[in-house]
Formats: sequence, structure tokens, C-alpha cells
Amino acid sequence: MEFLGLSLVSIAVFVGFGLLVGVLFGFFGMGGSFLVTPALLVLGYPAKVAVGSGLAFVFGTSVVAALRHRTHGQIDYKLVALLTVAMTAGIEVGRRAVVVLEEFGSAGLVIGVAYITLLALVGLFTLRDARQERDEYLGDNLTNRVQTFDCPPMVSLTGDVRVSVWVILAIGGIVGTLSGFLGVGGGFLLLPAMLYGLGVPAGIAVGTDILQITVSGAFGAFVYARTGAVSLPVVSLLLVGSALGARIGAGASTLVDEDVIKEYFAAVLLVGSLAVALKKLSALLGVEPLHTASIVLIFGAAIAASAAVVITAIGRARVSASRTPDAS
Repeated sequence: MEFLGLSLVSIAVFVGFGLLVGVLFGFFGMGGSFLVTPALLVLGYPAKVAVGSGLAFVFGTSVVAALRHRTHGQIDYKLVALLTVAMTAGIEVGRRAVVVLEEFGSAGLVIGVAYITLLALVGLFTLRDARQERDEYLGDNLTNRVQTFDCPPMVSLTGDVRVSVWVILAIGGIVGTLSGFLGVGGGFLLLPAMLYGLGVPAGIAVGTDILQITVSGAFGAFVYARTGAVSLPVVSLLLVGSALGARIGAGASTLVDEDVIKEYFAAVLLVGSLAVALKKLSALLGVEPLHTASIVLIFGAAIAASAAVVITAIGRARVSASRTPDAS
């Protein structure tokens, strides 16, 4: 039996996966396409469709979580505006690069390799940073250099941060290009850039990232949809599950320590990198068990990380509740 051209099993898988990714999105401040796009690649969707559908999913999930973070006052609107201008231009550059690679028949390989490299590098950096002592904090030197770059006009951001507008535009342009090329909202790159480069507080970085993703995801989905590179049935099913998951994740982010968020973030990125690598090796070597392992990893990462987020948040909430009577 089929619905929307998909079997009931596929429908259940996409809805369930959307729920898990939604939890991670609300928690980390990323659109979830850093898992969705690789998952679609692993499941055999064409590279262009995986990219376009990933961006469409980004837009849908970000709307719900952006409203949630807005109520917590975790958004810097000036930063959102500047990043949006730069990322919009970058997304178009990235999209055109994908079209060119499609014509040469190498889009899948290049995008896969780029995913493996970026996910691994960002994951390793974030994991190392989360485990440093405060006086050895890796982001401090980079943040100081960025904030001391005095090239007018300068702008003041939330958290007593003052940086050059040109730095923000450069970051947005680079992340936007990668976003349009890889089919991601840019969150797994933009979030570290705001934390370690601009020195924006974690809570503000997450909320700002989500609102920016809403805008850039909408633009990216539009330009891909014009060429028919968005699978609406798949995106719709993913969004059904993520609507609830995003609210759960956003609430959990207010209960968990910043270093814990970084560790979970790093773990998911590293597993995603390994999953895509196994998929590519499977295709090159013709070893089917590697393909199976890549599917298990990509979905297993979402299940494990989502469960860890919820369990940790519940544990912190219980500890906080048990201390309330003592405080009175």
C-alpha cells in the first residue's frame, strides 16, 4: 500500500526521522539538513534532490523553533539581517556550482566528499573545545582577533560584542555558498562561527542562527524548487514529525549546560561524516554491508542524540525542581 508515492514503511521512517531531527534542531539551533541531506543521499536520492529537499526541510522546521526562541529573547536581529544579506548571495553561488557539477555527472561524489570533510573538521574542533579547561578555551584567541579587527563600519551585538560589519558579511558569504552547495541551512557552520569567531553567547547564537536559517532556507528551497529539485512528499512527512520535535529541543536547550550541547553537537557531526564516508566507499567498492552500515549510523545518530538530549534535560529539570524547596 502506498501514499504520496511512498510505502507505509517509508512514511513511518520519514515521520519518525523528522521527529528526531526536530529535537536536534531545536536543541542545537540548526535546521537539521546536516543529517537530512546525507540521509537522502544514503537512501539513494539524486544529489540535486537531496540538496533541494534538505533546504526545504530547513525552512519548515526553522519557523517553529524561531518562534520558540523569540519568546526566550535569544535573537539578535541586527546580526540576522547582516548574515541574511550575505548568505542569500552565497546560496545562489553554491546552487550554480551544483548545477555545473550535475552536468558533468560528479555532483554526488563532490558533495559527499565535502560533507565528510566539513562534518569531521567542525565536529573534531567542537569536541576538542568542549573538553578544554576554561583557561585553555580554544575560541578565545580567535574571538579576540576578530573583535580587534577595526574596519568601519562597526556594529554592537548582544552580549557586549562589537565587530566589523565586513567580518559578518564575509562569514555569511562563505557559509551561504557552502549552504547552497551542500543543501544545508548553514547552521552547523554558522553556529561555531558565531560562538568562536564573533564571541556571541551560546543562547543568543542558537536563537539568531535559527531565525537566519528561516530566511536563507526559504530562499534556498525556492531556487531549487524552480528546477523541480525538491521532493515535496518526503519534505512534508519530515516536517510532520519535526514540528513536535523542534519544540521539545528548544525547551531542552534552556536546561542543559553549554559544554554538554557542544559535546552532543560534535558527536552527531562525526557520526554523520562517517555515515556518508561509508556510503561513498560502498558505491566505489560495491560492498553492500557498508551501505547498510551507513544507513544504520545516520538514523542511529539521530535516535541516540535525540534520546540523550531529552534524558539529560529531564534529569536537569528534576535536579532543579528538587532544589526549589531548599531555596525557599
